[in-house]
Amino acid sequence: MNQDIPMLVIQNGQMAGQRWLLDSDYVVMGREVGGTNLLLPERQISRRHAEIVRKPDGFWLKDLGSKNGTFLNGKEVREPVQLQDGDEIQVALCVKIAFVGNDATAPLNARPISQGMSALVRGIRLDKEGRRTFLAEQELDPPLSVQQYRLLEMLINANGNLVSRQEIVERVWEGESAYGVSEQAIDALVRRLRDRIAESDPDHEYIVTVRGHGLRFEQRGS
Repeated sequence: MNQDIPMLVIQNGQMAGQRWLLDSDYVVMGREVGGTNLLLPERQISRRHAEIVRKPDGFWLKDLGSKNGTFLNGKEVREPVQLQDGDEIQVALCVKIAFVGNDATAPLNARPISQGMSALVRGIRLDKEGRRTFLAEQELDPPLSVQQYRLLEMLINANGNLVSRQEIVERVWEGESAYGVSEQAIDALVRRLRDRIAESDPDHEYIVTVRGHGLRFEQRGS
């Protein structure tokens, strides 16, 4: 289905796989935005990080004085720059977003950003304030245990990078309880978390073991 409206496609990070139609004149991307704006929860991203503005000649990208910068096709955005079909936006160098121009074919499940919601077609999303876990927009019920949630959050925040077992112990078993945590305890926690995820999505291995090194998270579609 051809659209006259460009869209954004998040290619990696916590919100990988989400798509929006850009049918509004002004969109802010950031860690603490709401309404019709684009929420990116990664900690490296500023609360109001960058904006996309529709002008008579097209859509323009502007950094909003963010701490870790906005990049277009690998170059830092210091002044507003016009977007072209196929451009790659990098937000704080941790989230990649593809700009798909109005000559492209939009997927049938893409929803306009003005609806105030996104169309996550697959993958895991965390609601950190409520400590809730969503898989393909369906909440895991019953919720994950505290340790399971801490482990999953830590792996997702690593953005595909390796997390060592020692880092897992220090984050998941905080304080005095971290002393004496066995390899078997770590393995049991990982197994229980995998089992919970597999109840909703048995066809993808989100938590990958790198033997002798640690774990990493692999989002669907990333």
